[in-house]
Amino acid sequence: MMKPLAALRSDVVGSLLRPAFLKQARLDYDEDRIDAAHLRAIEDRAIAGAIHLQEEIGLEVVTDGEYRRLSFQDSFGETVAGYDSGRATMRFYQQRLAGARPMQRFDLPLGNESIKATPVVQRQRAIARLSLRRNLLLEEYSYAASIARRPVKVTLIGPDRIAQRFDYQNSTAVYSGIDDFLADVVRIEREVIASLASAGCRYVQIDAPGYTAYVDKPSLDEMRRRGEEPMENFARSLKSDNALLDGFPELTFGIHLCRGNQSSMWHREGTYDAIAERLFNELHHDRFLLEYDSPRAGGFEPLRFVPKGKTVVLGLVSTKLPELETVDELRRRVDEAARYVALEQLAISPQCGFASGIGGNLIGEDDQRRKLEVVVEAARRIWG
Repeated sequence: MMKPLAALRSDVVGSLLRPAFLKQARLDYDEDRIDAAHLRAIEDRAIAGAIHLQEEIGLEVVTDGEYRRLSFQDSFGETVAGYDSGRATMRFYQQRLAGARPMQRFDLPLGNESIKATPVVQRQRAIARLSLRRNLLLEEYSYAASIARRPVKVTLIGPDRIAQRFDYQNSTAVYSGIDDFLADVVRIEREVIASLASAGCRYVQIDAPGYTAYVDKPSLDEMRRRGEEPMENFARSLKSDNALLDGFPELTFGIHLCRGNQSSMWHREGTYDAIAERLFNELHHDRFLLEYDSPRAGGFEPLRFVPKGKTVVLGLVSTKLPELETVDELRRRVDEAARYVALEQLAISPQCGFASGIGGNLIGEDDQRRKLEVVVEAARRIWG
């Protein structure tokens, strides 16, 4: 029998635009004008507003907006000890993102696509075996669940993305190889998931933007330049992601794939075709949250590989562009997808978070609200 949360028809990927007062508070904290307790109180206020917004709109599941993070990747990077990295600050994050070089796409009409960015990838060196130093996700869930009336989902970056950012060549004094490293990643993330399950969380979403590297030619070329075999990496990641899920039958697990989402920019392209059969059949997750707002994602044909009992959440609503999708447009696209996978196995959501980093995408809070409203209204009209 399908888990109750596995068949939700409307979903939200995770991050929401940060209100101006929260951004200012984070900057004040970084520059020692307020202390951690003051920052937390302001985060609490912002999170309460985010949850109220989502519940008022009618979303079936809510998040805390990832308001305690500078980036979605903080779900791991800011929770572990052992990396050779300094304290993350808002100014550092902004400066790092400023290194991305925008490149306009010319094969689509201007205005119909966002900007491609040359990614700024900082591969992290291990100076000691990784260990959990702060259970940020449990903190996030505990507060959000204490004020929410709807189920609260928690987002956690997956092993594949963590492995792609690991500087294994310069970490051999600590880890014998990538498999040794990933064993620690899985162990730590399972510890976090177990704490969430004990606290009553029933929906964990694994953020896995790295999987689209396996359909993106520049990313594949970069792996090969490092002496890696992409399909070996892919198989290793499937195994690691499945290892996170073992032993948590009460949890609904989702996995989210996208092609980059920083300041309305993207950095990968390629359809799901090359990896779809293995991805959908080998991963044990209940929900596949797939970016489908752009021609870069290709068509719905790969969904024919989705097995019975799984839900595909179609990310049809752009979080990068302010133009508002219509309910009729979303219904038409869901009908197209239903040619390849049963309608009862489908749901809809935005294509990604609205603010994968604290700066957010280049849309307004009113745009964000309208886009979430159209997700909910389309789900009601399609599935009742």
